[in-house]
This record gives sequence, C-alpha cells and structure tokens, in this order.
Amino acid sequence: MKKYIIIYLIVLLIQSSLSVAESSAAAPVVDLIKIESGTINPVSAEYIIDAIDNAEKNGSQCLIIQLDTPGGLLSSTQKIVQEMMASEIPIVVYVYPSGAGAVSAGVSITIAANFAVMAPGTSIGAAHPVTGSKTDSADIGIQKATQWWASFNRSIADKRGRNSQWVEDAVINSVSITETEAVQKNVIDFICPDYDSLLILLDGQEAKLDSGTVVLNTKEATITTHEMSIRGKILDIISNPSIAYILFTLGLLGIYFELSNPGAILPGVLGGIFLILAFFAMQQLPVNVAGILLIIFATILFILEVKITSYGILTIGGIVSMFLGSLMLFKNTPSIDASLPISLILGATITTALFFIFAIGMALKAQTKKVTTGKEGIVGEIGIASTKINPNGKVKVHGEYWNAHSDEVIKKGEHVVVEKIDRLLLYVKKS
Repeated sequence: MKKYIIIYLIVLLIQSSLSVAESSAAAPVVDLIKIESGTINPVSAEYIIDAIDNAEKNGSQCLIIQLDTPGGLLSSTQKIVQEMMASEIPIVVYVYPSGAGAVSAGVSITIAANFAVMAPGTSIGAAHPVTGSKTDSADIGIQKATQWWASFNRSIADKRGRNSQWVEDAVINSVSITETEAVQKNVIDFICPDYDSLLILLDGQEAKLDSGTVVLNTKEATITTHEMSIRGKILDIISNPSIAYILFTLGLLGIYFELSNPGAILPGVLGGIFLILAFFAMQQLPVNVAGILLIIFATILFILEVKITSYGILTIGGIVSMFLGSLMLFKNTPSIDASLPISLILGATITTALFFIFAIGMALKAQTKKVTTGKEGIVGEIGIASTKINPNGKVKVHGEYWNAHSDEVIKKGEHVVVEKIDRLLLYVKKS
C-alpha cells in the first residue's frame, strides 16, 4: 500500500512540475522602459542600450521604449540607433501618452524601431539641426550637417521600409505631423491608445532581425517595467545645460566663500560637490572652453575687488565677463540647442554680482570700522565711576571693572571718558 502511495505522490509531483513549466512557457514577457520628457544624452543612451542587452539576455518577446523627447545629442542618438538596428529582439517605440512627441533625435529613434507606434494626440517631426543662430541657412557648416543628418535618417527609414522622403523633409524643412498623418504617410505602423491594445496589435506580427524573422507572441504577455536607476535619474537631471550652469556657478561661490572664511567647511564641501557634478554634466554637453574661462575670470575679478580699491571697475568687468561667458558656455550642435535661457543668464549674473558686492561692502565696513578691542578699542569709550576717584578709584567700561586715575575728583556714579590706558590703569576724566 505504501508503495502505491509513493508512486502516486511522484506522479502528482511530476504533473505539478509540468504544469508550472507550461504556465511559464505560456506567459511571455515584454520589457518596458520610459523616456519621459527628457533629452537624449549619454545617460539616457546608456539606459536604453542596457535595456536592450537585458531584454536579449532575458529572452523577452520585445522591448518597448515609451518615448517623449524634445531631441538630444547627435552622438548619443547614433549609439542608440546602432544598438536598435543590431538588436537580437524586436524593438517597439511607443510615443505615449497623449500630448507626447518624438522631436528631432526622437524621429531617428522612432523610425529605427521594428515597430513604430503612436498614441492618439501625439506628434512626430521637426528634425532639422538646431542652433541658436538666425542665419542657419547661410551657414555652410550647418548646411553640410543638415544634409548628413538627412541622409543618416533616410538610410534608417529605407532599412525599416518607412517613408524616407518624409523623413528627409522632416530634417531639411522641419515638418511635423500628427499620429494620423504618420500612419497615412507610412512613417509609423500603428496608433494605439494604451498598452493593452498595443500588445494585441503586436501579437502575431513578424519582425525582421539580422538573425532572421521573429513572430511576436504578446497577446497574453506580462509587461515588466525597468525604471532608470537613481544614479541614472540624478545624472540625467544634471546633464541639463541649465542645471549644469547653476551647479557650476554655485560651486564657484562655495569655493570663494570657503577661501575667504577658512574653517567654515560646509561652503567648501558643497562648492566642491557642485563643481564635480557640473564638470561631469559638462562632459556630456557641447561645452565652449572660452565660456568657462570667462566665468572663472569673472570670479577672479570679483575677488580682486575685495582686495583692491578699483572704484567698481573690477566689479563691472566681472559682470560683463560673467554675462559673456554664460552666453558662450555651451555650443549648439546639429541635433540640440544647448544654449541657456537669457532669463537664467541674467538672473545668475545679477545674483553673483550682488553676492560679491555684498561681500565687498562687508569687507570695506570691517576695514573702516572703529576698533573695539585692545588698547585702541577702549580709548574714547564712556564708562561709569563705580567708586569715588580721587585721584584713584574704579570705573566700569564695557561691562568690566578697571583701576582708574583722574586729575579731578569724580564722584561715584558719574560718567567718565577714557583718555588713555597704561597697562591695566585707565586715565579718565568727567564725560
């Protein structure tokens, strides 16, 4: 009897194992990452590339990139597109939610996907190289960059079977279209309002990869979202040109405050951290060295104003240098406008100037302030006779009792003024 029970239990165990295996096989997984209203930079590029590698290792049905971006750096966009084109699993770019857009670099990423999908109320386009100049069309360098960028995107569109003529037009003429027009013009594949309908539409679709054709099984798939790490989120934030500029300015102010007040410690520590973060961010951005040098030179001029009496000339020079350096700090590239808002530049310049003017005022005040300590500090001060002085007695000055001498008789409680001090003896007279 025991023998049959053991056999029965073994059979149940095998059946349960098979059921688990079948359920696992019947539950395909789809990976999801989100680029939400952020620029395409080295940090977001690393996030996307890592997600592609992980999805390949995990055997996911596909990787969905939820996209909403105003554009980004050319080098980062190229890396992303190269990884997408060489991916061993299908890549789906989903411009979502309503109101999102795939602009500039976002166009390249969208058309490089095996399946390009947009939500209702979204847009795509305006991929013309961006600079802050109003004479882009007359700039030979910009014309060359535009033609190269157009050919780069056209080759991607041709390989994915999309409308390469429209893609070229989006680069050269900055055209932008809605999701409905994008489907009609064969720029994207589907319009989907949500992820449930997206999985249904993708189910059974064939994706052509370098390794061969893959048929998607997504109808019953489970979506696994991979959030950007905290490190990545922090680095993504500080890679914003405006944030990098603010960190750089605060770092210089912190270091200055520490040098002018040795031992304060906190300003120096914060200043060092801000500068390191700023320099990291500037590695990710198209920085103009002349802009950095002008800002540092402005800081030096402000510091010299504290040490040298220039009647405001050094301060004015510092303000001008700070303003020009801020304008020149970041170079514009063919794929992103990294220029700083003029309101931010004016605010930072004025704030920095006011900080140093305040520091200069405090320094001058300290230099001209009457000495209140030592022998020089007590001469001329008013005190009260705590005893009768004839010719010697005691007086109270600055809350302290002193031995006093006077050539005239001074009654207790009368006010006296200190004429001179000899060691610990005050020479006083009636006030």
